[in-house]
Amino acid sequence: MNNAEPLAWFKSSYSGGDGGDCVEVAAGAGTVYVRDSKDVDRPALRVSHDAWAGFVGLASAE
Repeated sequence: MNNAEPLAWFKSSYSGGDGGDCVEVAAGAGTVYVRDSKDVDRPALRVSHDAWAGFVGLASAE
């Protein structure tokens, strides 16, 4: 992750509010970052905007 690029993380609307499984996402220049909100020190998964759009499109179809 580029430390010069500030990221605005937001929690998935599918994550529960009870502190259970929580996924956070942030969009950067050309990259979408995905992380576990309970383990933010672990490196985030990085995918292209196109790959993220494809994933969201498939996940929304379910």
